Amino acid sequence: MFCKMCGKEIPDGQELCAECATKNTNTTNSETTSEANLGTQNVNQDNTNSNTQNATVINNNQANNNPQAKSKLVGGLLGIFLGAFGVHNFYLGFTTKAVVQLLVSLVGGLITCGIATVAIQIWGLVEGIMILCGNVQTDANGVPLKD
Repeated sequence: MFCKMCGKEIPDGQELCAECATKNTNTTNSETTSEANLGTQNVNQDNTNSNTQNATVINNNQANNNPQAKSKLVGGLLGIFLGAFGVHNFYLGFTTKAVVQLLVSLVGGLITCGIATVAIQIWGLVEGIMILCGNVQTDANGVPLKD
């Protein structure tokens, strides 16, 4: 597991990050219940998906140091230049949407003499710009994109 504040790895069973002393918020139900009974309150709690392992949350303009994080720049540029083929969605893990873009672009382009390919390219261009502007903040696994 990685620290949500500094991105350093926290060994299993350890509550505090050795680097920044931030309390680990991914505790089990029994630990959470015992903390509630003691009246302690964790001010660093957030609404991240508990199924997403090794995801870091970007707080107060801190860099995302997660080694699994995908690049926002790469995803955006792939969308702008290769969006008609869904390459940016394959990169970010949205394979169903990527396959639809690829098939509509290729098969629809043959049937409509390229009109469908142009439409899908515009779709990819818009998604690429959205990724670069920050409207798309996570990949398909819920891991935040890094700058």
